[in-house]
Amino acid sequence: MVAAKVQARFTEVEYLALEAVAETRHEYCGGDIHGMAGAELRHNQVAQNVKTDLSVALSGRPCHVVGSDQRVKVEATSEYFYPDGVMTCLEPLLVEPPPRSLLNPQVLVEVLSPSTEARDRGAKWLAYQTIPTLTDFLLVSTDTRRVEHYRRNSDGTWTYTDARAGRVVLTNGVALDVADAYRMTDVP
Repeated sequence: MVAAKVQARFTEVEYLALEAVAETRHEYCGGDIHGMAGAELRHNQVAQNVKTDLSVALSGRPCHVVGSDQRVKVEATSEYFYPDGVMTCLEPLLVEPPPRSLLNPQVLVEVLSPSTEARDRGAKWLAYQTIPTLTDFLLVSTDTRRVEHYRRNSDGTWTYTDARAGRVVLTNGVALDVADAYRMTDVP
């Protein structure tokens, strides 16, 4: 995704009012509103591959795997994001206003692009860490075959793995093959 900063220092109420009438999606982070523009084919294909692999691995389980149209609210910070991939096997907790925001994701995926990488690694990751149900966070590169995995430990700390080949194993036991994330792409 390409993010364009609209204006700084909005309230949550102002953000939600804008989002209710906007034709494009926006994220709300630290009082800033960021418009979400379209993404390149490579970005979209990588995001789709990861979502597909999660869906297949969770087949038969009561889990939701959705994409970047699902807004996530971080309650601790009152921020709103549209991750590239969202997974939960919990009963979804959704809050108004429309489009309703998910409060209890277990896995969040951000596919990195030049315009969003700093925010994905920085402010968004800091906010995501405050989601009590979040067990895994994936940063997926579009420049090279690389999946960075943050996994929450039982004591609340996070373990980091940098996978350039092989598999990434999520807390729920699902194993994602790094090479499969790059099917039908020219990512080296």
